Amino acid sequence: MTYSPKKLTLPILSQLTVEIEVAENPYNWEVTDLFQMAARINKKRSFLFVSKILGKHIPIDPKKGLQTGAMLAQRYIEKRALTHHSDGGLAPDGLTHHSNGGQAPDRLKQQSDEEMFAPFVSEKVNPVIIGFAETATALGHAFFHCFKKADYFHTTREILVDRDPVITFEEEHSHATSHRCYVDEAMLNNDREIILVDDELTTGKTAINIIRSIHNRFPRKTYTVVSILDWRSGENMQIFADLEKELGVDIHSVSLLKGKINVTGDLKAVNKKEINESQLETQQNIKTINIQDVFPGMLAQVDSSSSTLAGAIKNTPYLKGTGRFSMSANDNESLTQSLKEIGHFLQNKRIGEKTLCLGTGEFMYIPMKAASMMGDGVFYQSTTRSPIYVNNIEGYGAKYGLAFPNPEDFDIAHFVYNIPPNEYDDVFVFFERAVSENELKPLLNELGKTNIKNINIVFFNGGA
Repeated sequence: MTYSPKKLTLPILSQLTVEIEVAENPYNWEVTDLFQMAARINKKRSFLFVSKILGKHIPIDPKKGLQTGAMLAQRYIEKRALTHHSDGGLAPDGLTHHSNGGQAPDRLKQQSDEEMFAPFVSEKVNPVIIGFAETATALGHAFFHCFKKADYFHTTREILVDRDPVITFEEEHSHATSHRCYVDEAMLNNDREIILVDDELTTGKTAINIIRSIHNRFPRKTYTVVSILDWRSGENMQIFADLEKELGVDIHSVSLLKGKINVTGDLKAVNKKEINESQLETQQNIKTINIQDVFPGMLAQVDSSSSTLAGAIKNTPYLKGTGRFSMSANDNESLTQSLKEIGHFLQNKRIGEKTLCLGTGEFMYIPMKAASMMGDGVFYQSTTRSPIYVNNIEGYGAKYGLAFPNPEDFDIAHFVYNIPPNEYDDVFVFFERAVSENELKPLLNELGKTNIKNINIVFFNGGA
């Protein structure tokens, strides 16, 4: 298949502009359907591709976030299957059933929920899939969900006091650079293909860093890097080729859109007030829902997983279903059934016609999956560590912004973008582990600026 390059110039803020040349667009996306641009408050990188299909900074239909993982899994099949297996690939479960000549987005929209979200990658493929925290934890899990046989875990920025990470690596351009992986060594001590899932590759340095870290202790032959966007330059791709030769491995890449970017200009004229100062106040109706109380024992916990938060020790167990400590395809099947029940239960707690479901930090997939079961008129996004300049102008990726300390760790600033005042009737805020009323206050105060009157705080583990 050949692709016709397409050049675009996208203004960001002030004099900052990104020029894009699209080289590969297998599903014929309109580029503006995939992302908007925003300016980062970060000296290491001044720009951000704000995804419109990921469910992080921009609210989306939660099913769209799950579809995005499915499209990446389909693209993985199309690019890897026939060379990966000497017997001709993954048909009929994979390539024949899911290839459609470049119309994946439309085809997925036409499928029923059961068809759309059923695993379809053949059991002949048994990789270890790794999602990158924090932005791609849900994307990696949605991708993993499509595999009939695979294992999954995601990296984390959290520090556990009772476990040592099996590998660590850095993400130099990020606001929080250090990644840790808390899985049993047996998960990596094998020769299975490693698939790394991220929302975007700009230089690919993060992928290179984790490949080196894994290969140093657990060498193997094959790695694949999967992302929605791939903006690596020729020089960047040569670094990957050099690494292949150095380590004696194959490193494949899979993306929904591939091209090159050139960023010009600066942000000198930008107003430094990065968060809007709306002071809209409303009487809040706040309810707390503890999922473990409603569905005792339904969601498996991880034994002995205390964490260090702002210098204190928090002993509430994590959930196994996040994938932070690894999970198998069988584990995921059980999780899916549980989240159907939980989603339908939460649907009955809705009051209005338009509902926002808000994941928190790395805790993205379980809230997204539950939100997809909560009926029509539901939108999903997550809090983030990324500080972004806010500007309410057409086509910009961060029109509104809320800022507050992370309720789970006051030393970490969190943000939520693109919640206009008077947009939603109610909101469900999802936490993996319970936090106190005092820890919630700054977030609740910020939500007051949106004029959402009905606020549901959902704890998946632990009491209030």
